[in-house]
Order: sequence, then structure tokens, then C-alpha cells
Amino acid sequence: MASSADVHVRICEQEIIKFDLEIKALVQDVSECTGPQSKLTDCNFQVKEKFNNLRQRIQDLEQMGKEQDKESDKLTLLNKAEGHRKQMLSNQTAWRKANLACKLSIDKLEKEDLFNSEDMSMRHRKMTKESLAETSSGITESLMSISRMMAQQVQQSEETMSTLATSSRTVLETHEEFKAMTGTIQLGRKLIIKYNRRELTDKLLIFLALALFLATVLYILKKRLFPFF
Repeated sequence: MASSADVHVRICEQEIIKFDLEIKALVQDVSECTGPQSKLTDCNFQVKEKFNNLRQRIQDLEQMGKEQDKESDKLTLLNKAEGHRKQMLSNQTAWRKANLACKLSIDKLEKEDLFNSEDMSMRHRKMTKESLAETSSGITESLMSISRMMAQQVQQSEETMSTLATSSRTVLETHEEFKAMTGTIQLGRKLIIKYNRRELTDKLLIFLALALFLATVLYILKKRLFPFF
């Protein structure tokens, strides 16, 4: 029985030492944690579990000491349990200090990130304003260019309209000239027709006069040559 009890004691002490070392390592992780807050919360959760396990094993060792038959063995185990409890309290103090330092460090980093974010935001707003100003200037220049192009188009349209008006007047004048020439041609044609008719009449009259003259001459000759006919 004594040998079995010693085995349980040794196992309990080994577990206490193991939990103590694990707690120290986790406390070191907490002290070196730079965030985010979720990572610190996860580390603290693991530390709490280890402390609960350690506290339970120290209580088990203390209970084993109280159950010892020999007073010397009893005192030895109780003293060991007390020593482990003091070490646990020391680890808890180190844990609280590490937590405080870590929280201060995270707060500092978060403030720096906030300032950097605000600075970046200010720079972004400044760049946005400059970009908007450049865009506005570009739009204004484009509008002015379009306005100039429209003015040129209007001027060209006016010139085209003026040219068309001049051409229209020229066409009208040419048309009037053609009308005048047509009238003149028609008048000349009428005159030619009239002249041709008069010439024909004159020829006919000359022919008739000549015929009359010849008839008269023949009649006179006949009377003179043949007075008795």
C-alpha cells in the first residue's frame, strides 16, 4: 500500500511540475503578445485552464499529505504542496503583470494604428480632393474645348449659309438672265417668222406685178402687131 501511495504522489508531483512549466511558457507568450486582442484572450483562456489543473493537483497532493500515517511524511507533502501553491501564486502575479504589459502594448499599437489610419484617411481625403480638383479642371478644359469647337462649327455654318445665299442669288440671277435670253430668242424667232412671211408676200407681189407687166406688154404688142385681131 505504501508503495502504491508513493507512486500516486510522484505522479501528482510530476503533473504539478508539468503544469507549472506550461504556465510559465504561456505567461511568456502573454508577455510577448502584440495583439490582436483575440490572441491575448485565447492565451489567457489556456493559462486559466492550466491554473485550474495545477490548483487541483496541488490540492490532491495536500490531501495525500494529510492521509499519511507518518507525521514526517505528512509534513513533507504538506510543505511541498505549500511550496507549489506559493509558486502558483508567483506565476499568477507574473501572469497579471504580463497581461497588464500586453494590454498597454496592444493599446499603444492600436492608438498608433488609429493615428496612422487617420493620417492615411487625411492623406486619402487630400488625394481625393486633389483628384477631384484635377478632374474638375479636366472637365472644365473639355467643356471649353467643346465650346470652342461649337463656336467654330457655328462660324463655319454661318459661312456655309452665306455661301449658299450667294450661290442662291447667283442662281436666281442666272435664271433671270436665262428668262431674258429666252424672251429675246422668242422675240427674234417671231421677228424671223414675220420677216419670212413678209419676204414671201413680197415675192408673191413681185411675181404678180411681173406677171401683170408681162401680160400688159403682150397685150400692147398684140394690138400693135395684129390690130385687126
